[in-house]
Amino acid sequence: MGFIEKYSLLNADQTKMANEVLQKIKSESVKTVRFSFSDQHGILRGKTLLAAEVEGAFSSGISVTSSLLMKDTSHRTVIPIFEAMPGLDMKEMQGSADMLMVPDPSTFRILPWSPETGWILCDLYFRDGRKVPLSTRQLCQDVLTKLDHQGYSFMTGLEVEFHVMKIKDHRLDISDAGQPGTPADVELVHKGYNYLTELYYDQLEPFFDQLRSAIEDLGLGLRGMEVEFGPSQVEFVFNAAYGMKPADDMVLFRSAAKQIARRNGYHITFMCRPRLPSVMSSGWHLHQSLCDKTTKNNLFISENTETPLSEIGMQWLGGLLEHSREATVFSTPTINGYKRYRPFSLAPDRAIWGCDNRGVMLRVLGEKGDKATRIENRVGEPAANPYLYLASQVVCGLDGIKHKRDPGISADIPYSTPAPLLPRTLEEAITCLQGNAMFKETFGQDFLNYFIKIKKSEIDRYNLEVSEWEHREYFDIF
Repeated sequence: MGFIEKYSLLNADQTKMANEVLQKIKSESVKTVRFSFSDQHGILRGKTLLAAEVEGAFSSGISVTSSLLMKDTSHRTVIPIFEAMPGLDMKEMQGSADMLMVPDPSTFRILPWSPETGWILCDLYFRDGRKVPLSTRQLCQDVLTKLDHQGYSFMTGLEVEFHVMKIKDHRLDISDAGQPGTPADVELVHKGYNYLTELYYDQLEPFFDQLRSAIEDLGLGLRGMEVEFGPSQVEFVFNAAYGMKPADDMVLFRSAAKQIARRNGYHITFMCRPRLPSVMSSGWHLHQSLCDKTTKNNLFISENTETPLSEIGMQWLGGLLEHSREATVFSTPTINGYKRYRPFSLAPDRAIWGCDNRGVMLRVLGEKGDKATRIENRVGEPAANPYLYLASQVVCGLDGIKHKRDPGISADIPYSTPAPLLPRTLEEAITCLQGNAMFKETFGQDFLNYFIKIKKSEIDRYNLEVSEWEHREYFDIF
């Protein structure tokens, strides 16, 4: 009996799907399969097996070192692996002990840009069959399961901005290695400031056609592609879906887009604000609505003309506002992302809501009887871990329902209305999170200690760097 069967980690339907995957691997002449999991940053990591070994992976899982969950964005291991970390009870991970990847057969795909390669998303387990509590996909699944038990389903739709550039130099000299290494040298694919112009879109279309075709073949629900305002900036819009699918799709989309771009001489970055002349920040706008679990009816739809949302919708909105400062670390987890929060920039700078207003944090779209009624959270950056972003919205919204939170009146002047300002730095966001009892209860103290430790390591490294601004400001005058 293999590890997966021993601990009943795949149900009957999943076991049936696993057998179907094995048959498809044979019929499609797949040579290798990538087994991947999403790490703490939403980055895919894993191993590749030959096709003949896949059946064994569905039986016994695939071992990987647990230290992969202890790394910051430079890939440095920043949490002690050979001794206990204060505030984190994870003896199973000491000594960089192995954990096991368990494939989710429902996620199997054949990669369009590598047609003899399969891909499967995995969950993480300890050797005693318990979920690894630091796994963000499983944390999100647990949150969605609690939502399901209350009779609800969560529907989300993604609007993702990012930058596409042509690679001039891959920067692969020996001197370019490091943690992190030297980024590639790039050039623009359009000069910007011609928002939604067909001319700029046509310049991008040859590459967009390749990217679109692959994304469609992956079944990611791509709806449209747009030229954004800033230089080399674009936006992809995806259809709304229930539960975990949008988060899974976002993880795969980011990885797929970067791989396809690199193979074609382009570089795609989901970094919020690249250091490029005249750059515009990129956001990730998360559209969300709460639905009845059984009927799938949208529970945000208002039955009157006085409010744009139903009573439960207004309470959900109130929950998002109540915990907005604490939740920011999950929607904007990088130091760079906070450089987007600035007034009069079509990005939010404070915790307010408004009706169809692109300057607010929470843009409400809906009216009496409108089946497409939803809340658009405009606070996120495209580098956010999708599982933590979605999970944070659910726990905040449910808290709003539980406590019948009032979001107040709509703000028509988003950059002047008195309201709590969003954190100005990642450090400030972490400070807000540390004192939040609701996240401690829903995400768990161990997870918060772990996540904050990793984020603080990035901040510490950043604070030790001497920036160009500092050199320019002080070198001559003092």
